[in-house]
Amino acid sequence: MSSRHGFAPKVPYRFTYMTPLITMSLVASLSMGVAPVHQPAWTATADTGVTARLRGLSAVSSHIAWASGGAGSVLRTVDGGLSWQQVGPPDTATLQFRDIEAFDANRAVILSIGPGQDSRIYRTGDGGQTWTETFRNNDENAFYDCISFFDPWRGLALSDPVDGKFRILSTSDGGASWKVLPDTNMPAALEGEFAFAASGTCLTTSGHSAWFATGGGEASRVFRSHDRGYTWEVSSTAVPSGPTAGIYSLAFRDPWHGVAVGGAFDAPTSAPEGVAVTRDGGRSWTLARQEPGEYRSGAAWVPFTLHTVIAVGPSGSDISYNSGQTWTRFADGSLDTVDCARWQYRVCWASGEHGRVYKLS
Repeated sequence: MSSRHGFAPKVPYRFTYMTPLITMSLVASLSMGVAPVHQPAWTATADTGVTARLRGLSAVSSHIAWASGGAGSVLRTVDGGLSWQQVGPPDTATLQFRDIEAFDANRAVILSIGPGQDSRIYRTGDGGQTWTETFRNNDENAFYDCISFFDPWRGLALSDPVDGKFRILSTSDGGASWKVLPDTNMPAALEGEFAFAASGTCLTTSGHSAWFATGGGEASRVFRSHDRGYTWEVSSTAVPSGPTAGIYSLAFRDPWHGVAVGGAFDAPTSAPEGVAVTRDGGRSWTLARQEPGEYRSGAAWVPFTLHTVIAVGPSGSDISYNSGQTWTRFADGSLDTVDCARWQYRVCWASGEHGRVYKLS
């Protein structure tokens, strides 16, 4: 299988459970960057009705979330995961919806990945009852990996290099239309460099800034733009890179503080130097003092906390209370991606194999 797909071996789920009530001491600890007495845990939501691997996830609130994945799967819940509706576009069972960006219970944008016309973007404004295809890639050399939005109107989509440079799509109308941005101010790609479509988080945004992460070449790098994707700069990191290795996920708390996680999907239990952190908007990256040590495909900053970050992968989940410098394992089950509701305190969701979705307790 293609390394850019980020597939990983399956392992059994072994999640711990705890009451959804988080004490005030835990709330205070998360905010101050101090490890709480009680660690968090993933709580399973209801059966989604699908068995596809769900690598796309968008957490809107504690009640509303969307997920997407293989076999044209697109799911929505509006009751906190007590029930799920299958709301994918018709005639898309062959597509891999690796990324989804939702703005509320009705509006969402999904990206299918792959070479040529397999890379498509669809948009709904009625909760998935109807979908409009708003972009189809007609360049056989392009392969779109992930999307991210600055706000409900402006967003970007990332393709692997075409003619030696990464390609950026842009929308300013909520995904109703897209245009390819000029690559004049895009640094050249390295030989063999690409992005990983493993969790829909290889591209992320904050404020007017955007970042995307790479691997596959001689170095894992992070590209950054501070003008919504028109001009880019790039910085190398010390995260190991190779044909299946690199940075798989980026998470930024704000335009300055970010975390990069990765490894190699075909070596899920061994990822030395697999986490890097930045405090200057991605200009420089330093390795974590103590990383999870295993491949991690998704990361998210817990909202309304200054220092708390979650990372997930096929061999477990980890949490950092000091902005990614050190990590503690809190679950052993297989997950592919994690997302936290941007405007709601400490609401995080995660998804992965067998159509499973979890919430953080």
